[in-house]
Amino acid sequence: MIIAPTLFQRKPDTDKLSPTMGTHDHGADAAAATGVSAETEAPRVLIGRCHEIVLKGGNRWRFVEQLKRNLLGVFADAGLGRVRAEGPRILAELPARASDALACERAALIFGLQNFTISRPAPLAMDALKRAAIAAARAHPARTFRISTKRAEKRFPLNSMEIDREVGGAVAAALDLKVDLENPELTINIEILPQCAYLAAGKYPGAGGLPVGVTGRATVLLSGGIDSPVAAYRMMRRGLRLDFVHFHSHPLVSAASREKACDLAAHLTRYQMRSTLALVSFADAQREIVARAPRPLRVVLYRRMMLRIASVLAGRAGSSALVTGESLGQVASQTLENMTVVEKAASLPLFRPLIGMDKNEIIVEARRLGTFETSILPDQDCCSLFVPAHPETRARLEAVVKAEAEFDIEAMIAGAVARTELVRCEFPPRR
Repeated sequence: MIIAPTLFQRKPDTDKLSPTMGTHDHGADAAAATGVSAETEAPRVLIGRCHEIVLKGGNRWRFVEQLKRNLLGVFADAGLGRVRAEGPRILAELPARASDALACERAALIFGLQNFTISRPAPLAMDALKRAAIAAARAHPARTFRISTKRAEKRFPLNSMEIDREVGGAVAAALDLKVDLENPELTINIEILPQCAYLAAGKYPGAGGLPVGVTGRATVLLSGGIDSPVAAYRMMRRGLRLDFVHFHSHPLVSAASREKACDLAAHLTRYQMRSTLALVSFADAQREIVARAPRPLRVVLYRRMMLRIASVLAGRAGSSALVTGESLGQVASQTLENMTVVEKAASLPLFRPLIGMDKNEIIVEARRLGTFETSILPDQDCCSLFVPAHPETRARLEAVVKAEAEFDIEAMIAGAVARTELVRCEFPPRR
């Protein structure tokens, strides 16, 4: 089974062009009447700027190469042209069939970019820079603007401030616009590189972090709730490629949690292009725990069994760690004592990126990520099935090990792994 996520839509601020993001292209309206796309009349280059990657010293090339691969992957259906690194920048030639809007949406999914622009090349001559800047400003409804120049090519005869003044003066005179250096409605970015200059109207925020895949592979326990998708996002942002494991109790309960897990995995796949979601039937293990274990320990035993099963699946996928969305003290199973006992069942390192966050902080991130509305859809989580009225909050390892002595743990793990279904997620979707 392969599922493809639907790309989110960036909503521009139509009232004001911020210093970092452009909005409407008036030139496109006129071009539409003639059937010619204004966005594809001139060659365009996506210029992404790195931050943390630049600090990597001798290993920097590994991060840059992974970033290039990820860019090619996220534009796989459009087909990027040449992708190259130049100093702290990544330059990717955009194909004619990829609109500016599509390019912005896709580039915003790439970890490792601090910000990016959709730029047009111009000759290394002041007259050419002035003409290009006037054309860029004319395409926007801004009343105030500024020019921001970065001069990587130091042999260019004018420095950055001199270029700003000359080009800004030409734009102001040609279009009767006002210069505002503090809070402009539009910023025209100029980059002077050795081969040519590049101009862009507006700069877009990138996802930051490190390129997915550069720091290794891990497996996330994806519950279907609010927390685990945020934990997954945070670890992808640190360069981990992720696989997902979801535990469900179907047919004892509805299939709603499975469906939510598929939707959440598809949404998160946009950041790494390919994912595998393992759907683990946990009902038989729960029946056995309920039948044989003391009531207060049920949730702790559920969690320990999940970590054992997830460890096996993670090992098969090539993962080196597990990730959960646990937050200290949030629920009964997430007390310090219970988490200490639970994590001892894992055979891989266990990462908890949300451990010090409160629920409101996690919700804010979930809303920004776009997973919140899916996460709050009603379902029947397997950990809520057969939950005792008074679950243990200070589990002792000795008592838990004694309770587990009643089970054939290896058989329970093998049975759950054998019944696991694998779902493949891909982005962009295949045509």
